[in-house]
Amino acid sequence: MRRKRCDSESNVAPRFAGDANHWGECMQRRSFLGLSLSAAAASLLPLRLAHAELPEAADTSALIYISPLNRQGGESSCQAEVWFQHHEGALYVVTAASAWRAVAVGKGLSRARVWIGDVGPWKNSDGAYRALPAIQAAGSLVGDKSVHGAVLARMGDKYSAEWRTWGPRFRDGLADGSRVMLRYTPV
Repeated sequence: MRRKRCDSESNVAPRFAGDANHWGECMQRRSFLGLSLSAAAASLLPLRLAHAELPEAADTSALIYISPLNRQGGESSCQAEVWFQHHEGALYVVTAASAWRAVAVGKGLSRARVWIGDVGPWKNSDGAYRALPAIQAAGSLVGDKSVHGAVLARMGDKYSAEWRTWGPRFRDGLADGSRVMLRYTPV
């Protein structure tokens, strides 16, 4: 069997099984170097680029609007505007354990669409929240008491006018299980 010669113009993978043994000979040096450099550069990228980033509004808005997504990716008819806290790259909410967003996460429907901004109650907004910056996120239950404490402390600063009423409700609800903390991480 005659071997094909690799000239500088050839840069194609072997077409025949017999050619497979000679692929290494045919691979051009510049292709190998290009692939090597690309792999090295990719390894230097920050890990944060692997995940979606939160819009700037996550640092300034008082509300987010959440809609759990069904298995086919469709939005739930149960949507809500909720208080939240941006903490360590994710959005945290405290909600009733019986709220659909909490039940959905508990049932494995962890995907959600989250709009970030404030246009008032979603039912009265005539869909205006849909024009706000939005992300797709993965929801999860947060049981770590230290995270609860950190997030609640920041929420107390953010919602200081209402916190005298709502702070104890959130803390007590997390303690007795009537409320849960959810983390929404951009995907």
